[in-house]
Amino acid sequence: MGKKVKIKDIAVRLGLSSTLVSLVLNNKADEQGIKKETQDKVLAVANQMGYFTRLSEKGTIEIPDEKSGIIGMVVTTMNDPFVIEISEYLQKAFASIGVGFSILTKDPSDIRFNKAVNTFRKFYSGIILTGDAADEYTVRSLRTLDYPFIILENSLASLRLNVVKSDSKVGAGLVAKHINKLNYKSITLIRKENISPFTIENISNVKKEIKSICEGSSLYELIVGKQDTFTSFEDSELDSFLRPPMSTQLIIVSEANLVYPLLKTLESRKIRVPQDIAVISMEDGFGFDLLRTPITRLKRDLSGMASKVARMIWSEINNKSRGKYRRTVTINPRLIVGGSCGA
Repeated sequence: MGKKVKIKDIAVRLGLSSTLVSLVLNNKADEQGIKKETQDKVLAVANQMGYFTRLSEKGTIEIPDEKSGIIGMVVTTMNDPFVIEISEYLQKAFASIGVGFSILTKDPSDIRFNKAVNTFRKFYSGIILTGDAADEYTVRSLRTLDYPFIILENSLASLRLNVVKSDSKVGAGLVAKHINKLNYKSITLIRKENISPFTIENISNVKKEIKSICEGSSLYELIVGKQDTFTSFEDSELDSFLRPPMSTQLIIVSEANLVYPLLKTLESRKIRVPQDIAVISMEDGFGFDLLRTPITRLKRDLSGMASKVARMIWSEINNKSRGKYRRTVTINPRLIVGGSCGA
């Protein structure tokens, strides 16, 4: 057998103190204010030197041989711009600590998937449940097995879990303040009938913030149907919102995949954006900057979210999902102002 890797060996390799390396490897780096870049370097070198491949007499956590050193992310659809964009950042974050990354798709109503939870250990060191994939049955199954997992862009109010998500309240406040600055008074929120818990939270917060900040404004809501994808809206769906008494000045779109159908519908009606109707999206989407009139939208900090996800799931793996703390980490989005809002 090769020589057992010690903390001081890693410290010498990196030119750092043994105390600092110990704090990182024992998941105490955040509370001591150690930079993320330093933590990533320590974890990457520790992994390369084989620190995590054995159990020491002091009980150092190992990654069992039956695992492949791969983190799996479970999603309900690959058509979500958020899933596609954050996957690149997650892959880089895991590569920096020498761990692989893979994506699995799951139909929320498919009970066969839930029965397969037991087999995850053979393929994945840990699991990220994204959005609707974090249903209560799957979460409870993983907890029963002490399986390392975290939740991304969702939460279950009844359970204490490790969650990373965009701060919906902050994002709603940014949108409401911008609307108030532009002095729009008649506002319509467009959403689909079947929406994710994250979108529900977004909508709830934006309603509250507009009511609180945009004095004298009226907020209406248009629900456009059950389909997952749209090419355009029915004329009748928009008609009553565009004419008196509502006479909408601004449309807020709850999800990125509704923006292009909305623009197509408005164009077919010869309604100009933003001259006749302003548009703001609560999510970023593909090509929003490339349009003739770029879309004003909230943009999630994908790099920051991926970094936090990687560190939290790594901590769960090292602690065999028995860590003392469960926490929800919220990361602030930014408001990207384009021409679509009339600014």
